[in-house]
Amino acid sequence: MTRKILVVEDEIFVATEIEHVVEEMGFTSIGIAPDERSALALASQADVALVDLNLNDGPTGIRIGEILAQTHGVTVLFMTANPSQLGSGVPGTVGVLPKPVTDQDLRAAVAYVVARRDADEATPPQRLQLFNWATPIVSAT
Repeated sequence: MTRKILVVEDEIFVATEIEHVVEEMGFTSIGIAPDERSALALASQADVALVDLNLNDGPTGIRIGEILAQTHGVTVLFMTANPSQLGSGVPGTVGVLPKPVTDQDLRAAVAYVVARRDADEATPPQRLQLFNWATPIVSAT
């Protein structure tokens, strides 16, 4: 099953690069949301969301992540240059991938969160910081 991924990012060049990688991986990008209003407008279509913290409308990323995960059942991964802003994490979300990221980092993190969404076995990539309640699904091999 192809997964639908929402990119919540206000830097258009960063957002389009993320979207490009997601689509190269065979997933569907449902859009780029630069603020809370547009992210929530797309929420019902998303399976997974990649969420920056500081957006066009201010530091709304944490609230967006909470709403997406807790209200809409979206698997949320934060991507930010400021991971310390997340403290010990946001309930219902997976973790944070610190920016800047390489295409390889992004691919590994997206593959991991999609596997979690699908309840498949997966090992979290090294740069991905999981939140305490986000127990990894680890292969026995």
